[in-house]
Amino acid sequence: MKQHLASLGWLLRWSLAISILATVACSPSADGPSSLRLVDSFEAATVQGTPDLASSLERTEWQFADGLDGWQAGAGIESLATRDIYLVGQSSLETPVLHVEWLGGSSNPDVLEQVIIRAKVSDGDNLSVSFSRREKLDFDDVLSGMNDFPWQLSSPLVSGDEFNTYTLRVGATARTSYPASSIRHVLLRPTDAAGAQFEIESVRLVFRREHLASIPSGVSWQGLAEIYRESVVSRAPEDIRFEVDLPQNPVLDLAFGTVEESPLTFRVSVVTRSASEERVLLERTLSTPNRWQEEQLDLAAFAGDSVVLSLQLEAEDPGAIGFWGAPSVRRRGAHLAGASAPRNVVFIMIDTLRSDHLEAYGYGRNTAPAIAKLASEGTLFADAIAQGAWTKVSVPSMMSSTYPSANGVYELFHRLPASADTLAESFREAGYATWGGSANGFSGRANNLHQGFEVLHERSSLVIPEGQPRAKTARLLNDRLLPWLDTHHDLPFFVFFHPIDPHSPYRPYRPYDTMWASADDEATYEDWTKQVKELVDERNRNGNLPHAEDLAELGLDPDEFNRITLDWYDGSIRAADVEVSRLLQKLEELGLAKDTLVVFVSDHGEEFFDHEGGFHEDNVYGELVNVPLIFRWPAGLEAGVRIPETVEMLDVVPTVLELMGINQPESMQGESLRALLVSSETPRSEEPVVSEWKRRTDQLGHGGVDAQSLILGGFKLVQNLVREGETRPAEVPEFELYDHASDPLDLNDIAADNPEVVARLADQLSKWRVWAESVKLPTDSEAAGSLDAEELDRLRSLGYLQ
Repeated sequence: MKQHLASLGWLLRWSLAISILATVACSPSADGPSSLRLVDSFEAATVQGTPDLASSLERTEWQFADGLDGWQAGAGIESLATRDIYLVGQSSLETPVLHVEWLGGSSNPDVLEQVIIRAKVSDGDNLSVSFSRREKLDFDDVLSGMNDFPWQLSSPLVSGDEFNTYTLRVGATARTSYPASSIRHVLLRPTDAAGAQFEIESVRLVFRREHLASIPSGVSWQGLAEIYRESVVSRAPEDIRFEVDLPQNPVLDLAFGTVEESPLTFRVSVVTRSASEERVLLERTLSTPNRWQEEQLDLAAFAGDSVVLSLQLEAEDPGAIGFWGAPSVRRRGAHLAGASAPRNVVFIMIDTLRSDHLEAYGYGRNTAPAIAKLASEGTLFADAIAQGAWTKVSVPSMMSSTYPSANGVYELFHRLPASADTLAESFREAGYATWGGSANGFSGRANNLHQGFEVLHERSSLVIPEGQPRAKTARLLNDRLLPWLDTHHDLPFFVFFHPIDPHSPYRPYRPYDTMWASADDEATYEDWTKQVKELVDERNRNGNLPHAEDLAELGLDPDEFNRITLDWYDGSIRAADVEVSRLLQKLEELGLAKDTLVVFVSDHGEEFFDHEGGFHEDNVYGELVNVPLIFRWPAGLEAGVRIPETVEMLDVVPTVLELMGINQPESMQGESLRALLVSSETPRSEEPVVSEWKRRTDQLGHGGVDAQSLILGGFKLVQNLVREGETRPAEVPEFELYDHASDPLDLNDIAADNPEVVARLADQLSKWRVWAESVKLPTDSEAAGSLDAEELDRLRSLGYLQ
């Protein structure tokens, strides 16, 4: 059993790193450190020219001393009125909704930072907020959407007789941002309990400009057009000065931008300690808000010197806000780990990709020639198992090397605890430039997976061309990544590339939409989807996709529907594969291929009626958890190796860290596969391989069960679990057993013929649950108790704690 205990290691190391890095700037080595991040040295910087922070921005707030202030009762609200200074009422449903129309955002370029509600509620577990941009609300649609996808701007309720202030921060949600221009109606669900009394004192929307104007300059996680960076936030006419000991071959790598509509000038200058003259390296006026400008400034003339770097803003109006994005002094040509380790890492994660739909894994169609070539040049793990069956659970598990039961992520609004350590954090701490691009919000800041990235392109930053299916994103992400590689090829880097092309809706863009499907298939698919929609909605099908029985009940052919779906799915894989090829070609072009470790994975698979259902999430069968895993490092790993052992995706990050010579954080629970990679003949003791599915709160009461699986000794045990107060459906057995080698999709249950195997594996799974509970990571509230106020403010500014 894997014994690494969870700890507050990252929180303590992060705080320690601030003081260490500030000291590093004063203690150059022979060539100097490879990376000096100015965000880490901000506390030691000198800030001059700070303007008066008093904000003249108008607050967006509703108070009720003079009446309802426009608020109305929607569904499930009774007796709405005002009493004294409070808006009062009672819920008659578990989904009560209050709403107000707000016309202040139509031409407002700002984005929502947080919602602050002061209220008292007699009963319930959660309070939540949502928004609509429609001119008129349709409450049937509102309630239907609430059931399908619960509102994610949410806070636990403290029910009782006391008033409480609830701060709902946008960064804690899967929806990355709420532009003011997208808000026409504010919807408030004051409780999730029927029969609850509520009194609301105020509701306030805080937008980013107002928020930034209320806090001093400093370090925070800021986004422009949904591209986020570790940033130094400053106000004109501030001049922020950093004392830096420059390494050899230095370059200042940075971006800058503003939320202001008026012109703002950014100036970077340098002065050596022995000179009195200041040299301006960059002076750039920006007149377009919400757009990053990227630059690399050559500091070679000052190599080895002790200098002062100045970041200065100028504007007509004092207080204008500017962002200095991830400003870092880097050493060109650095190789952090030496010849025994790769120089760079490119981590490719194609979402929703079944391993059995790749020819590298034996598939009959030529869906992914670039991935097949990658496998032929590296090492392929033939039996890699994901620990979760959907992105929200699988990616934080993989990237932090913690089991879902240990990190606690399963609800839509959950976030990876800050006490977890991510792969990106390890690379950041080791001095690498870190770039992330994600087409799925669950692998960005909404899941706390922005930790460690200097720049992160969120899903909502991608502008999907008109007529192109919304899930097809590899080409868009590649168009962001390839230019970044051009400018960072001579710096050690870690790249995370996460497109979602195989995800539903499955139809790919041209020419891949007819690579296997016919041009007539779209009309058939849309017609049948409309016919079956009522059943899909009534039965609360995951992903709004029909099950085989839904189609058959209406006399529609499930096999023909599935044929179209699979033809499109395979076409989407091929489209993503082309982008993998482009990325690998760029590494070759830049001379990086030989010394770059490429890791290729998926987070989960997809069901196509294998067990009569569709989409993903709701089980732990092979079609959802059997995923590809490939490593390629031409300078250090043998080509064309195929490893048959069953391994967990939990082990990927420890493997990468060991190959790079970076210590594995204590919070990680996986084990490195390096021994298998460097010698496929090395025996490895067999460990239980576990996957988990736990229903979200919104899925309870709609059928289904929780499930866990354990693979050991050639068998796979599935245990179907019910919650306290639930009754197991008669058709669902507690245990299922499969021959893992001959039945990888878990289609032939052999539990009845092997009771002794079931008992043995059930005992192993029970022991694993006890162990997983014992290594559960501290929640953010538990972790916060061990930190002082300054450390908490710093972590919250970066979005690591809410």
